[in-house]
Amino acid sequence: MMEWEVVIGLEIHAQLATKSKIFSGASTAYGAEANTQACAVDLGLPGVLPVFNEEALRMAVKFGLAIDAEIGLKSVFDRKNYFYPDSPKGYQTTQLHHPIVGIGHIDIELDDGETRRINVTRAHLEEDAGKSVHEGFSGMSGIDLNRAGTPLIEIVSEPELRTAKEAAAYFKKMHSIVTYLGVCDGDLSQGSMRCDCNVSLRPKGQEEFGTRTEIKNVNSFRNVERAINAEIERQMDILEDGGVILQETRLYDADKNETRAMRSKEVENDYRYFPCPDLLPVIIDQDYVDAVKATLPELPDAKKARFENDHGLSATDAAVLAANRDLADFFETAATSTGDYKLAANWVQGDVSAALNRLEIGINELSISAEQLGRILQLIKDNTLNNGGAKEVFNALLDGKGDDVDGLIDSLGLKQVSDTGAIEEIVAQVLADNPKLVEGYLATPEEKRGKAMGPFIGLTRKAAKGVNPQVVMEVLKKKLEEL
Repeated sequence: MMEWEVVIGLEIHAQLATKSKIFSGASTAYGAEANTQACAVDLGLPGVLPVFNEEALRMAVKFGLAIDAEIGLKSVFDRKNYFYPDSPKGYQTTQLHHPIVGIGHIDIELDDGETRRINVTRAHLEEDAGKSVHEGFSGMSGIDLNRAGTPLIEIVSEPELRTAKEAAAYFKKMHSIVTYLGVCDGDLSQGSMRCDCNVSLRPKGQEEFGTRTEIKNVNSFRNVERAINAEIERQMDILEDGGVILQETRLYDADKNETRAMRSKEVENDYRYFPCPDLLPVIIDQDYVDAVKATLPELPDAKKARFENDHGLSATDAAVLAANRDLADFFETAATSTGDYKLAANWVQGDVSAALNRLEIGINELSISAEQLGRILQLIKDNTLNNGGAKEVFNALLDGKGDDVDGLIDSLGLKQVSDTGAIEEIVAQVLADNPKLVEGYLATPEEKRGKAMGPFIGLTRKAAKGVNPQVVMEVLKKKLEEL
């Protein structure tokens, strides 16, 4: 059987988080009534002229610097000509030969712990199209042009990805970078960031690429992986049956887990690109680039390295916590209260993440603040709370039963008893009330007595809620040895 090599390239569209559109003053806010945010410029009506949004330029340069890319000191807007109902002008204003961002790269982490460098061909500025709406129109489609003219950067990878998992990791990493930078809100559900997946197969060892298909507008990390795997399987079946792959644009049906043909895939010449006659070339200098560079935040890779080197986190924990800027900030604020970064990492990846998944919310929507979690961690560290009590307080905060950690501990009676004298009295009473358990313990071989101590610990904690288990263990050992 023929061995195949998969070749994948991604084109990621990230909407820039500007307040107005790329060539007009119309709002980019999401969720307005259809066709209320498309002005004459966005529609390309006769007599109007575009005016370039400088904030879109700044954001694009910022992104380019973050991926260590060449920045185009001279960039040119082109017209890409095509007819589609959601593009009333009959063309898209984009960049082809002189993009704002040139060759760059990012590093992705693979499941085996290895890192792969994936090169970026370019990232160019362009305007978004409107969208077709296929529901609520009695079986007919409608066009909503609110999105038309929203600024995008289209990030084009080299065809260097070889598996669907690598492609998903690349998409996640780009999502992490643009949200760290604040140039895109990264909301996949609203289409703020979406991905076109180019997939082809070739016999292993062959240098020439096979015929590629493009899977259009995939908007989740999971579906990038699923769509590519479905397309690989489809192409492999065709090729192994002696068929040929058609160059075409396809859509992914997540319910059926299959791709289906949408239209034949055009080539560059079909779009009749030419420089936009209404926009001058954009000229910037190195001083401009340096000024933007000075605004770069700490990026995911640098934060991950700092979490490992300064706070002693494992590579896995550091990668998970550094992937999302808001989560990383929450974690650091909570951890600073105690200086115990491992404890904070366990809680953020455990109870906090479980709550976020259960409630289907982001960290910024959580009703518990990083400072409140930090206080809980402090009280665990100084033995005021045991782990079970800490979880009770956390859940009480989550359920809105209060917002003062110390007040909740008092009202719920969760303060941990660590006073040795008080615990000795409780243990003595437990031993006196359970002579058969004591006999069984004393008859147990010494090497097995650790397990036999379990019932005593349970009875002691039942007799006095909130006792420090460490102190209970020490007192029990002492008392049982005396017997």
